[in-house]
Amino acid sequence: MSGLAPTVRGIVEAAASSSSSSSSPASSSSSSSSPSPSSDATTSASGWIRSLRSHKKVAFAELDDGSGGTLQAVLKGPSRALADELTPGTAVHLSGALSPSKGAGQAVELLVDAGTVLGPVSDGYPIQKKALPASVLRENAHLRFRTGAMGATVRVRDALARDWHDWFEAHEFVHVHTPILTANDCEGAGEVFTVAQSLPGVQKEPFFPRPVNLTVSGQLHLEAPTHALGRTYTLSPAFRAEPSQTSRHLAEFYMLEAEVAFVDNLDSLLDIAEASVRDTVSTLLHSDSRRARRAREDIGRIAASKVAAEAEERASAGLPPLPPPCKEPTPLAHLEAATTPFKRMTYADAVVLLETEHKERPFERAPGEGLASEHERWLCEHFGTPVFVTHYPVTQKPFYMLPSDADASTPSSAAAAGATVACFDLLFPGIGEMAGGSMREHRLDALRDSLARHGLPEHEYQWYLDLRRFGSAPHGGWGMGWERWVCWVTGQANVRDVVAFPRWAGSCRF
Repeated sequence: MSGLAPTVRGIVEAAASSSSSSSSPASSSSSSSSPSPSSDATTSASGWIRSLRSHKKVAFAELDDGSGGTLQAVLKGPSRALADELTPGTAVHLSGALSPSKGAGQAVELLVDAGTVLGPVSDGYPIQKKALPASVLRENAHLRFRTGAMGATVRVRDALARDWHDWFEAHEFVHVHTPILTANDCEGAGEVFTVAQSLPGVQKEPFFPRPVNLTVSGQLHLEAPTHALGRTYTLSPAFRAEPSQTSRHLAEFYMLEAEVAFVDNLDSLLDIAEASVRDTVSTLLHSDSRRARRAREDIGRIAASKVAAEAEERASAGLPPLPPPCKEPTPLAHLEAATTPFKRMTYADAVVLLETEHKERPFERAPGEGLASEHERWLCEHFGTPVFVTHYPVTQKPFYMLPSDADASTPSSAAAAGATVACFDLLFPGIGEMAGGSMREHRLDALRDSLARHGLPEHEYQWYLDLRRFGSAPHGGWGMGWERWVCWVTGQANVRDVVAFPRWAGSCRF
């Protein structure tokens, strides 16, 4: 594209492709717009210095522009003096000739003829080392994009979003931007951020005539277009004022949510949700598209960075390195769990199983208490696959869920467990709850009764009740925590490490 220079990754891939083509007799007469590693053409690249090794007569700089590839720049002769101006993090523009590289893991290198320092690095730059503890990087969230692991995480997050958009488009869902400001609390738990007009010293009428919150979910608003468009989804921010300090919770995060009209039973909804997950994971694992190939490479980079960081922490603590595993796991091995059929069981059956077989800690719960994250993870480990837990007690779930006795697909174990709703939590290995969904209560009178039972004022939900007054149809949907999804795919343990600027209880630095 005119105006966009080749990226470092593009330069390296084009050079490797050119070398491969030129070695084939059939391609000896072909031409390429990219210079081959042995040509005299000048190649220019801009980026940041990732690392630098300087010797008396030659220096080697690793150039990274964030595209997912690095290029070794060799500075010798007249260009050697430039190396004295370089430190990790320096922004530069370099030009020279590409040459086949003798170094391991790199096909070509740039023999620098000329270079310009575009942005020097001041003293105190915190991203000097290749491997830094997660706590240090979170304190420097504005700079941690410059690490290989965070750069790879952002690219994988982008690739995953595009894969999900592709899946929804292929199945004729419409992408809807749901509002951030709302007068309703979707979950009814009261864990909302209230929006206040902030004009110090100025007294005037409130901007809004009623209390307004930041959304905790786009679901209620997504149901409105679903009653006209049939199939909708959104990938939108959500906000919850939970004091949780766990590795799975953020105050600001993204939710992938979908709603489907004319689905009249929970089994069908489970089929749709499961297909969406399995299809997108299969695409990541097996597609030969450039996006999938690059995402797989980046997941490998994240895994390697994690190993390096752990080794660095052990060395800093004076501990010996860990012995290598008997069999080195691949960075993608854990994804295979989501390519086989998911286990499905009712909440009542899950409780019986946990009470019978859970050995690490007795399964004890107060009346009305749900599954703990420990128990969710145990269920996944027990079955070796993602698990749908369905038909939770009505007292544990929000007002908008359809009672199980109104769903013909309700199994006998759920029917015998008392009042339950036609819902599910999708549990994932190492994560616990990944997604949750339900059939929605589509009957007007039943929904009004549910609002009353949950102590919610009917007048605040008149617009939502209107969806039932005018052409209501059976429908259902689900929502997935986006950061949890990215965590699981990339093999990372904390949602704070897969979002650009994490916010959690007690922390909103940037």
